[in-house]
Amino acid sequence: MSETTLALVGATGGAGTTRTAVELAAIGAIDGRDVVVIDAAYATQGLSEYVSGRIDPDVTTLVTEGRTDDPGPASYAVDGDWDGTVRLVPASAPFERIARAKRVDAAEGLASLIEAAGEAADHVVVDTPPVASNQAVAAVTAADRTAAVTPATVHGRDALERLRGRVQDVGERVAATVATRGSLPAADVGLPTAESEPVTQPTVRPNGGAYDRAIATAFEVCFGTTLAEAGEGAGVLNRFR
Repeated sequence: MSETTLALVGATGGAGTTRTAVELAAIGAIDGRDVVVIDAAYATQGLSEYVSGRIDPDVTTLVTEGRTDDPGPASYAVDGDWDGTVRLVPASAPFERIARAKRVDAAEGLASLIEAAGEAADHVVVDTPPVASNQAVAAVTAADRTAAVTPATVHGRDALERLRGRVQDVGERVAATVATRGSLPAADVGLPTAESEPVTQPTVRPNGGAYDRAIATAFEVCFGTTLAEAGEGAGVLNRFR
């Protein structure tokens, strides 16, 4: 069954969760879908690097001021060659506001924001840090589905098992796993190392290579959906073939 909201959780720091979230949004937009990415990784604020210009307000502003019924004021469009839309809701805040955004009441606000985004968009991806904070727990419990991102290393394999346990501890489960920089036996999808890192724009394209095809597969697996394949040459996956 297709789901709307996805908590994309890094099993460990540096797993490539933020980039994977943005690339998933782009492949959805190529397929004509409207996708929102919400930043719950307040400490690293990696999603802000994909936004050009001033970020004000940001996601921490919304959750600390109780403005969680509409992500629109803190959403920033990403231009691209697609029929849908990509909008990012990044974190870009001073330490004091980040600290307030990690409180329980703000985490509850993040859950409300995820729900509101899900009502307005076709899909929502929440860029979520390892489950060790209030906002990470809120993302996992509020989203329709949880997917893990982990590097294809021994450390990544071990971190994935720890993450599975933590997600289970809060009453949820990891429904899909994406391995970055290679493949893992425990992963549903393995993303090969991308040609260019780091990046500040989505790189996935129709008629792309192995990385682009893997992102398309990851989108389907993570959201439990099928990218359009109506007719020869139509739809994302056919364009990759």
